Amino acid sequence: MADWSSVETPKPGTGHSNRHATQAPESVGRATDSLASRSSVLPHRSMPSSCTQLSTVMNSNSKGGLMAYTDVTVEEASWLLTAAGVAPLSKIQPLTGGWANSNYLLTLNDGTQLVLKVWDEKSPDEVELVIKHTCWLADHGVPTPAPLLLGENKWMLVKDNLAWMLMPYIDGGWLPSDSSSLYELGKTQAQLHEVPIHESIPTTFAIGYVLWEKLVKDARKKDSMTPFLQMLEKETHLLKQRIPMDLPCGIIHGDLYPDNVIGRKGEVLALLDFEEICIESFAMDLVSTYVGFGWKDGLPVPELWDALLAGYQSVRPLTDAEHAALPDLHRYAVLAVSAWRYWQFVVNVPGTEHANRYLEMVDRLDKSLPF
Repeated sequence: MADWSSVETPKPGTGHSNRHATQAPESVGRATDSLASRSSVLPHRSMPSSCTQLSTVMNSNSKGGLMAYTDVTVEEASWLLTAAGVAPLSKIQPLTGGWANSNYLLTLNDGTQLVLKVWDEKSPDEVELVIKHTCWLADHGVPTPAPLLLGENKWMLVKDNLAWMLMPYIDGGWLPSDSSSLYELGKTQAQLHEVPIHESIPTTFAIGYVLWEKLVKDARKKDSMTPFLQMLEKETHLLKQRIPMDLPCGIIHGDLYPDNVIGRKGEVLALLDFEEICIESFAMDLVSTYVGFGWKDGLPVPELWDALLAGYQSVRPLTDAEHAALPDLHRYAVLAVSAWRYWQFVVNVPGTEHANRYLEMVDRLDKSLPF
């Protein structure tokens, strides 16, 4: 899940981190296979004191709200490397970005670098689907890293009921928000939209109406309705009436935010984290990308929309119906992010400094758009 809280994170590939790297002891080498794999908040896992361990990272404030992050030891990292049949571990360094998984940069003795990912908020069965979809996209030319095999026909291993996997490390930063970069991102997104549908890809946008209706239903049961949820209920009825049901649909990313795109100015290197992949409106996915990349200082930047749209339409032109629906689709995309923030930081993990982040998206609803 992308970092929809607007917290800045270090660029991948720069070596920066909010925690310190841990050197692998020379005596560790390759571990044996004796180690074995969406809860809201995972408890801190106790580890034997003999383990070389990285501390659990918690985003918190004075009120004590916590976000879980899985510790990974040198021994655990070496266990995965052994399963992959690659060189021993030299160094492990945490990476930041996103809320739904824990990421570590592994540097091996031969200089190779890999990313170790622990999925904190998806079950192993859900992760298996994400992997299947990622491989499907990679096989059809989408620039996204496929996981390493960890033994025969295994893309992940399960420990403590969490899915663990290794990914190729792509040396680059987050894609910047400039016109040349958004032109290329638009082209890449349109190419993604041309990938044939795989039968296992869900048909529900997880942070759309289904989440909104759940939030309202749960709040009514608990007698905890708020002005935001009342607005969300009203907007659900309004947008369902206004957005056509027959807009062109297919595979969408659903989460093309800056910390899910690796690149450099004018070049997209990789799309990451297809956790929200589903069958939905192409145009909705496009304006969702604009929500993530095209706003600065609380206002939409017309030049960035023009660049994103031009790149997209160089591959796949929008239909007249899609053009007409863009304002409502943008409203839907903004509310989807706002609803996710409300769920995550008001309902799921209350008490953090992010508790009012959902209001930043609400403030966008009355701004004039470039379409």
